[in-house]
Amino acid sequence: MTRRGRVPLGEQVYHQLRHDLASGAVVPTERLSEERLAGAYGVSRTPVREALTRLQADGLVQRHPDGLYPYRPRLEDLDDLFELRVTLEARGIQRVTGPRPASGARRAHDLDEVRAQLRHWRRLRDAPPTPSLSLLTEDERFHTTLLAAAGNHALAEALTSVHVRLRPVRILDLPTPDRITHMIAEHITIAEHLLAGEPETALSVLIAHIESSRAHVLTRTGHALEMAELGRAVRD
Repeated sequence: MTRRGRVPLGEQVYHQLRHDLASGAVVPTERLSEERLAGAYGVSRTPVREALTRLQADGLVQRHPDGLYPYRPRLEDLDDLFELRVTLEARGIQRVTGPRPASGARRAHDLDEVRAQLRHWRRLRDAPPTPSLSLLTEDERFHTTLLAAAGNHALAEALTSVHVRLRPVRILDLPTPDRITHMIAEHITIAEHLLAGEPETALSVLIAHIESSRAHVLTRTGHALEMAELGRAVRD
């Protein structure tokens, strides 16, 4: 029996492992051994098993013949995941621009969160970071923060799951300095339009921003698959 107010171990392991999958701390090709994870998190195998079951239901863990592994998308999955990204993130802004709810009150973004993100990305514009895993994390945080700021944390949670499922591909294709410059500029533009009370324009820039990333990832991944196929056709 769990004491009142105390988070069950299975819940704790679930959130920690989910975070580790999202942050890239877990290698995508690494088998998720219950015994190894139990040792890493300092728990028994039971809460690890519970966490893995939930993560499998979330679509963040896949069962292979030799055990469980982090989710790794197929090429056709990538297109679907980016479409889901557009749907989720656009809905965040549409909550502000859409019809008034029955109460008559207009939903509004948490502008303090948006301002904080704007300040952060302006600092990055002044001192551009190098390509890194931490930059991917910053990019994902921008998008989830904007979605959460729209007032629906369930949407932001769903977007986090999409990011986790896209991460195995993004880790292997870190943005170039030129792409980093464009990313920063577009994040700043989106935030500025939201703060200026121009959500429709922010939405237009946001969708173009995501679609550009989608096209890049699909092109690069398709090319990599073609090269891997070509490699199998020749001998050393």
